[in-house]
Amino acid sequence: MSTALAMCAAIALDAWLGEPRGLHPLVLFGRMANAIEARLYGDRRIAGVLAWSLAVLPWVIVLGALQWLLPAWASWCVAVVVLYLAIGLRSLGEHAQPVARALAADQLDDARHAVGRMVSRDTAALNPGQVAAAATESVLENGNDAVFGALFWFALLGAPGALLYRLANTLDAMWGYRTPRYEHFGWAAARIDDVLNFVPARLTAFSYALCGHFTAAMRCWRSQAAQWDSPNAGPVMAAGAGALRVRLGGAAPYHGVWEARPELGEGDLPDAVAIDRALALVRRGVLLWLLLALLFSASMHAGGMHA
Repeated sequence: MSTALAMCAAIALDAWLGEPRGLHPLVLFGRMANAIEARLYGDRRIAGVLAWSLAVLPWVIVLGALQWLLPAWASWCVAVVVLYLAIGLRSLGEHAQPVARALAADQLDDARHAVGRMVSRDTAALNPGQVAAAATESVLENGNDAVFGALFWFALLGAPGALLYRLANTLDAMWGYRTPRYEHFGWAAARIDDVLNFVPARLTAFSYALCGHFTAAMRCWRSQAAQWDSPNAGPVMAAGAGALRVRLGGAAPYHGVWEARPELGEGDLPDAVAIDRALALVRRGVLLWLLLALLFSASMHAGGMHA
């Protein structure tokens, strides 16, 4: 029961406080990772494996040892704080809602600027539908990366699992690119993130289906997910688009070049309302996970009491 209650407490803390207003620990981690990259970089996979291990594993080991040494109540409190820092549910809304408000007010330049804080593509040339699509895609994908993935690994391995996942996800965002610099050095960061996200991504996709238009979500997942470059983002975004009954994907500009991407979902083109609906879909999914965690814990506790 303590794990389920810790998940509820961390989500409540996130809703109350949001991300830390000062220097976020993940920002400090990113600076440390940059320093490690500067010292260990080499155009070889082994260099990337060593850098990843040095950046991530000591923190996970220290956290595990700390929790083992602390009294049970203190260990639980540490777990809640770690999970709170690993998730970003409120942050999703804080980034996406300004885009929706600007689009609803026909303030396209403001919407482009706001969505530029969420995505890596060029935003200056996006029309209103493309801005809404970019924001909706980001909400759906980050629902997995910033919320459900951390909850899954916390439920499985406790606070060390959530920390491992979040740090690995951060390094994937920093190093996991198929560019001349990171083709080999970033290989480990990208593959480890793929492995850690394999199950959570599919649970996230199924959660979107359960909390939205189920039949459309499953149909889009089956027919479209494999077309997407990322093996984990594909199911998440295809199922999410189907659950919302909107069309996502398609060509998008990166570094001045429009790149072709598969189309996802079905139905209408996204608008400001679609962004809000995507946020609501993620939130319903989180409530579903918390409810299931509490029910599972209660059943296990009841079984133990009966035995």
